[in-house]
Amino acid sequence: MAGSRSIRSAELLSIGSELTVGETRDTNAGDLARTLSERGIRVTRIQALPDELDVVTDAFSAALARIDLVVSTGGLGPTPDDLTREAIAAAVGEEPAVDPDLEVWLRSLWSRRGLPMPDLNLKQAWLISSAHALANDAGTAPGWWIDRPDGRVIVALPGPPREMRPIWTNDVLPRLAERGAGRPVAQRTFRLAGIGESAVAELLGEEMLRARDPVVATYARSDAVDVRVSAFADGPGLTADARIAEASARIRSLLADHIWAEGDTTWADAIGTELARRGWTLAILEIGTGGSLATLLGDRDYVRFAESTAFDAPAVAAHDDPDGENDPTTPLGLEALARRAGELGGAEVAIGVRVRERNGDTAVTVVVISPDRVHQERRLAFLGGAAGRSRAALVAAAALLFELRRVAAAGASDAKAVALDRAERASAT
Repeated sequence: MAGSRSIRSAELLSIGSELTVGETRDTNAGDLARTLSERGIRVTRIQALPDELDVVTDAFSAALARIDLVVSTGGLGPTPDDLTREAIAAAVGEEPAVDPDLEVWLRSLWSRRGLPMPDLNLKQAWLISSAHALANDAGTAPGWWIDRPDGRVIVALPGPPREMRPIWTNDVLPRLAERGAGRPVAQRTFRLAGIGESAVAELLGEEMLRARDPVVATYARSDAVDVRVSAFADGPGLTADARIAEASARIRSLLADHIWAEGDTTWADAIGTELARRGWTLAILEIGTGGSLATLLGDRDYVRFAESTAFDAPAVAAHDDPDGENDPTTPLGLEALARRAGELGGAEVAIGVRVRERNGDTAVTVVVISPDRVHQERRLAFLGGAAGRSRAALVAAAALLFELRRVAAAGASDAKAVALDRAERASAT
């Protein structure tokens, strides 16, 4: 009986030969998988399929035998190679036919432009008897919602994201909510720096990473390595929040030195929060990075000055500059340049970053100058070229963030010492 089945698993089908030959990058599947996972619907497969009727039909038939929800994108256009409707009809044993209301709507799109509708477009008014049309306000391809007799559901969406996303958000997700689809899910994400995904996995161990409840997974993002912990509310024993807390405590004990944020916090967010605690602003001076740190932080109000220059070490005679203060290849010279950047921007904090390739990797020197401290460190970023410069930005962002937190901790410690001293003197009197 339609509606009686619990919808807890899904497969995603991305249809179009432009995907399978690499001409177009599929962004729809990631968006759909994320929103389904957030609602406690487990996505078990994501497939890209060519515009071949037998292949697409078999994919729908096989998915319907395995899971509760099939969501497809693409193949709803008017041309002969747009075959999603035909494939669904074949998979469920029904015949598509022109829906009069859809035909009227479709023809109105052309008539209001003063143009005749091409005959090819009439297939976009097709429906099968078990399908409900999903209105498309941004194109000419309505989606389909199909309730199967056993309670499974098929959702067919147009491929262009500007058409797919409004239908998914405004129509499909509310329908799934009405069906009680998914399960309450608790989750927590840790963002890590200074460690690779394989090293994280080794520290966490196979037992934790293979556990089904809670699920612990690692992800290598462009800006961090993430560890995500998730648990369904109807799991056994402890509540979902308690199971998440237990796993999180274990993760923190193993990775505390590398955790810099939680959730979807970005480097720009985390650094901005620490600067705001003191009412400070930031100046950035980069040498050889191609401006990668300024690009990572983006257009933020707290960035008062940002300059990037190519690496070109000046010929400085030792007797003219014995300490290297004017030589950016030395930490002292980089510090002097960063101080100057802070002065030009009127910023309380300045960071200087210099990179150079070394044996296929990228050597990174970072200087962070705050009102009371100067912090310097050197790191080796994996790979050279553009990849190395991007990784250098992450090294610099981590150095800046952790130094700002050390400054805040030192300030808090000093404030506590002052408060204790005052209390002792008051008690003595």
